[in-house]
Amino acid sequence: MIARHLAEGARVALRHIAVTDADEFTARARESRELHHPWLFPPLGKDAFAAYAGQLVDDPAKHGFLVCERESGALAGFININNVVQGGFRSGALGYGAFAHAAGRGLMSEGLDLVVGHAFGPLGLHRLEINAQPGNAASLALARRAGFRREGFSPDFLFVDGAWRDHERWALTAEMRARPATARPGPASG
Repeated sequence: MIARHLAEGARVALRHIAVTDADEFTARARESRELHHPWLFPPLGKDAFAAYAGQLVDDPAKHGFLVCERESGALAGFININNVVQGGFRSGALGYGAFAHAAGRGLMSEGLDLVVGHAFGPLGLHRLEINAQPGNAASLALARRAGFRREGFSPDFLFVDGAWRDHERWALTAEMRARPATARPGPASG
C-alpha cells in the first residue's frame, strides 16, 4: 500500500510516519550516524523505531512526517512537530534530520516548507520553533533558509547525548510566512 501524501513539492512529497516505515527508516538512520552525531539520535533498530513512531502516531501533541523523494519514493529525512499546544498559544517545536544520501541537496528545505505550510494550514498552528545547538551549522542554515528568525539563546536547554546542551531559539509565525521574503526581518544578532 502506498502512503497518501499530505503535500507535494517539485522534488519531495510529505507524508505521515507509520510503524510500517521501520525497515527503511532504521536503515537510513544507521547509514547517517556520522552525519547526525552529536546532534541527533534517531532510532536505529525496529523496537526503538516502534516506540518512536508509536509516540508520533498516538500522541496528539506530536506530528511525525517523512520527507520522500518524489521520483524514487526514498526517504530523504524526517520532520516532527513536538509539544503542540492549542488554545491561545497554537504552537509547536520542530525537530528534523536529513538522511546522508539526501544531505546537501535542498530536499529538506523543500520538505520543511511543506511541513510549515501544513502546520499553519490544516493543523491551525500560529507559531513554530526550532531549537538547535550553536555548533549545528546545517540545522541553523535550514532554519534561516526557511525564514525563521533567531529569538535567543538558552543555556543548558535540552538534554542531548548525556549532557544539558545550549541551544539557539528560532521561530516563525503564520504572519511572518505570509509576508514576502524581502519584507521579513533579518536574523537577530547575539
